[in-house]
Amino acid sequence: MLRVLAVDDERPSLEELLYLLHADPRIGSAEGAGDATEALRRINRALESGPDGPEAIDVVFLDIHMPGLDGLDLARLLTGFAHPPLVVFVTAHEDFAVQAFDLKAVDYVLKPVRKERLAEAVRRAAEQRGSAAPRIPVHEPDPDHIPVELGGVTRFVAVGDITHVEAQGDYARLHTGQGGSHLIRVPLSTLEERWRARGFVRIHRRHLVALHHIGELRLDAGTVSVLVGSEELQVSRRHARELRDLLMRRP
Repeated sequence: MLRVLAVDDERPSLEELLYLLHADPRIGSAEGAGDATEALRRINRALESGPDGPEAIDVVFLDIHMPGLDGLDLARLLTGFAHPPLVVFVTAHEDFAVQAFDLKAVDYVLKPVRKERLAEAVRRAAEQRGSAAPRIPVHEPDPDHIPVELGGVTRFVAVGDITHVEAQGDYARLHTGQGGSHLIRVPLSTLEERWRARGFVRIHRRHLVALHHIGELRLDAGTVSVLVGSEELQVSRRHARELRDLLMRRP
């Protein structure tokens, strides 16, 4: 049974919405607030009460255009809470749907509210509340593997299999000894810092290389390159001396 708060500054609209909510058997309780400030005070009491307390609220049915703090402002404030209630927007305006769903709204119901359409919003809220997954303890990332997305599936690539990394804007492409590559949304500078102790060295603004995968260091008319597998990568002048020193000390 859902515990609901409806928020609308127009009294007739609020009363109609509460009437329809009370008629739905999935609604355990429904109360109203005439503006976002009043609603925020009520939500604060609910959060202090806890999810099983007598003041708890599961879903807020929220108008958008209200004087002072509007519905979108209130929804943004709720995203800062650890356990906010679900939000369903109920509005006469079609123009804010994108912002609403960016704020993780469960549904976006247009006025005048039809009983069948509101029932669908209640169904979605009930399903989302019922499918809330239990919290999983967060662990430190595995330093020996990095997650990559492949065809909608997350796989874990062993860092030891990565021969070199190529910068591609805000992304990085991992190349492995098996000839495969994986694009990840991590800047090359972040991987350089993270994997320095694992033997990765910057050889160019675009490339990070695993020292133990370098097969040859080549000098040709003042240019320096390295052979990594079957691929030859250029070494910039600013990185050439450091790379030579590291390779000379490599066991």
